[in-house]
Amino acid sequence: MTTKGPIGVFDSGYGGLTVLKEIVNKLPEYDYIYLGDNARAPYGNRSFDTVYHYTLDCVKWFFKQGCSLVILACNTASAKALRTIQQNDLPIIAPDKRVLGVIRPTAEVIGNFSETKNVGVLATEGTVASESYPMEIAKFFPGLIVHQEACPMWVPLVENGEFDTHGADYFVKKNLHNIFEKGKSIDVILLGCTHYPLLKEKIKEYLPVAVKLISQGEIVAESLANYLQRHPEIESQCSKNGIQQFYTTDSAEDFDNRASMFYGQPVKSVHTGL
Repeated sequence: MTTKGPIGVFDSGYGGLTVLKEIVNKLPEYDYIYLGDNARAPYGNRSFDTVYHYTLDCVKWFFKQGCSLVILACNTASAKALRTIQQNDLPIIAPDKRVLGVIRPTAEVIGNFSETKNVGVLATEGTVASESYPMEIAKFFPGLIVHQEACPMWVPLVENGEFDTHGADYFVKKNLHNIFEKGKSIDVILLGCTHYPLLKEKIKEYLPVAVKLISQGEIVAESLANYLQRHPEIESQCSKNGIQQFYTTDSAEDFDNRASMFYGQPVKSVHTGL
């Protein structure tokens, strides 16, 4: 009989906690284990090869914890590592396990929010350079025009607690100005990084009223619920005790001090080596 285990949720740091929060709200009965690879963060400006190897290390760690399903709640890892892991690694190391990302679920629905068929994606340099969003969105909404803007300062602003200060205004205004210069008909802005929801209120200050602002947490949570319904062979391997565990590859004390900003409640983590 197969031993049941938690659903793994991974991010290079803290941002994935904004996704985990929505997943737990949607599916509270399952067990979850979160890993932040804080010791090697950020991933956004690293090469494809480096992000792939780091992400694979962490996926293997989840498998050792008994996870049959791992969610890459990190846009950079989803963009730079997911496809290779799914196609090349899983068939060899864990053919009965699954790894999912956050880009495809978002791409499947983003076009439904736009009337002008022009959407903007704000993301890290790595996610933008990967072209993952334009490629994935084109599969579901071939007529949609996707405008991208890299926002390299946004993650440091968030992780240093500056997301609601005047220090954030300059960079938010600058990047919003840039993306609307690229696409004046944009009527939907997607936050293509799991850190960015913390900047939501600041972004709204400079966003035209008619433009919709979309973050990924609820979309990914809904997609996961549908996935588990459609794949009983995976769902049956997920334990259900309503327990969440948190791990970090760096200082647990530092992780706990910052994690509550993202998760919305206190977090008690454990340090782990990979």
